[in-house]
Amino acid sequence: MITSAGNARVKQVVQWQNKAKERKKDGIFLAEGIKMFEEAPLDSIVEVFISESLEQKADAFYKKKLLQIGYEVVSDEVFAKMSDTQTPQGILTILKRPEYNLDLLLKRENPLFVILENLQDPGNLGTIVRTGEGAGITGVIMSAGTVDIFNPKTIRATMGSIFRVPFLYVEDMADTIQKLHKHGVHTYAAHLAGKTYYRDVSLKEPTAFLIGNEGNGLTKETADMAESYIKIPMEGQVESLNAAVATALLMYEAHRQRH
Repeated sequence: MITSAGNARVKQVVQWQNKAKERKKDGIFLAEGIKMFEEAPLDSIVEVFISESLEQKADAFYKKKLLQIGYEVVSDEVFAKMSDTQTPQGILTILKRPEYNLDLLLKRENPLFVILENLQDPGNLGTIVRTGEGAGITGVIMSAGTVDIFNPKTIRATMGSIFRVPFLYVEDMADTIQKLHKHGVHTYAAHLAGKTYYRDVSLKEPTAFLIGNEGNGLTKETADMAESYIKIPMEGQVESLNAAVATALLMYEAHRQRH
């Protein structure tokens, strides 16, 4: 059992928790909590740390998985230093980063994409990934300026959907949108200047929704590449919705039309 916060492996985990560059360099990400461990694909797990107290009361379901892959016990005090949460559940999984290819995703039948430009809130991104799984999207495409999807807050917000929803970052948003158009994907920009309500366009064909930054929306260059602007009905003095809520409405309208 590891009992010292000065342990090299403990220091490495703390560094991964705090520095996105280190996580990227080592090709890993961290997932905290029992649910995240239970849903993690076996072939993606690199290492598991479990607190002393949780190890003593581990339930049979995930105990079997723990024994199958092996794990390291750490004292509760040390685990608290390794954790990114205020009330740690006592289990931390280190995983290999998945990699996805846009060309392969475009080959899927009647794809439905969400394109995020410079989204900054990790909770919003995680919620979009989770809601996207529920709505049956094909994948999430993100600009290089979008928050790190492997941010611990984002990972928690996905509630396990990070393991199942394909995603990728792109350096050139214009080039990516052009590629989507060449593959017959219709693009709609969620925009305050939209004249058409989202429920009044057909989303039964291959579709991609463009969602912008929480404060500034889409850049003009990206928005103008969409086939059309769409908007969400607003009452009262509300100008716009939270990015994750707005995206959820669009994704589920596509789901409704397709089913």
